[in-house]
Amino acid sequence: MTTPASDPTEEPTIAAEHRSPQDPARSRTVRPARTILLLVVALALLAAPAWVLATTGDVVRHQHWALGALLATSAGAGLVLVALTLRRARRRRDPCDAPERGRRVWSSIGEGACVVLLVGIAAAVVWVRPFPATDRALADLESSATVEVLETAGWVAFVPSDDAAATGLVYSPGARVDVRAAAHVLRPLAEAGYVVVALKEPLGIAVAWPGQSGTAIAGFDDVDRWAAGGHSLGGVVASSYAAGHEDVVGALLLHGSYPAGDISGADLQVTSVWGSRDGLTTPDAVEASRADLPGDATFVEVVGGVHGFFADYGPQPGDGTPTITRDDAQAQVVAASIDAMDRLAADRG
Repeated sequence: MTTPASDPTEEPTIAAEHRSPQDPARSRTVRPARTILLLVVALALLAAPAWVLATTGDVVRHQHWALGALLATSAGAGLVLVALTLRRARRRRDPCDAPERGRRVWSSIGEGACVVLLVGIAAAVVWVRPFPATDRALADLESSATVEVLETAGWVAFVPSDDAAATGLVYSPGARVDVRAAAHVLRPLAEAGYVVVALKEPLGIAVAWPGQSGTAIAGFDDVDRWAAGGHSLGGVVASSYAAGHEDVVGALLLHGSYPAGDISGADLQVTSVWGSRDGLTTPDAVEASRADLPGDATFVEVVGGVHGFFADYGPQPGDGTPTITRDDAQAQVVAASIDAMDRLAADRG
């Protein structure tokens, strides 16, 4: 009996069907793709801090040290990832040494989690990029015969030169805003006789350190009565701090902001300054905040003003369109703020 000739194509087909997942051919396909993915992540980790530094000039060194630490962490992680990825790509892999399936699964899960974490770091670096102060604000950071400007690792302070100030304002800037951006609005308060301390918030986010105001207050022993204040998210955090420290804080100054919750029972003099064209802290939000503030709170409307007029850091996404000049709006903000400080100083008597 004649035995049928075997088809020469059958054996490779069977071999392909029974190929081990550890087969070198499969490994050669997977590893380059994984290498490319890791190198892309490494590039993102390196590019994110480089972009922040390139687009903000010397802003980073004037913020809280946490921002610089995050940028350094991102860059360092990117360099390490490049080195490890290239080292693994060059290494010859013996398929006989491949780990068991269970170990491969856990290894892949661990590697995936690391990739997600590293991508998160790069994204965080991009998101926390500060809005740089404009030249208008930077011009008010020089000391003069009437105001001494002090910069430390934790804040920028405007101190009356006569050393007679006993009332002060601890101020939390808006989220991701260069601490120096409020100089044009805050310096006039120091010229009026009040110590003003603008906080360098960790990563530019006031909620990252809610008690930072207390640290700043402790640094000025000669000031025995304080107002807490802030712009936008900074004001939200300032309201919580003020309500919880009425033994030290006697007033709350809100710039385009509102309280985090109901503080209507707090023994605080409250002044809320807001812009009628604010696209972020909207007029409706300010109106709703009345129920959460003491009944005698003072509300000052800057007609035509927007969110970005409470400091000088350029346009902000989502803000409204002003119908008043920046000069006119900030003059009203300054006048209302000085009036609030005058009332606090008179009350302490």
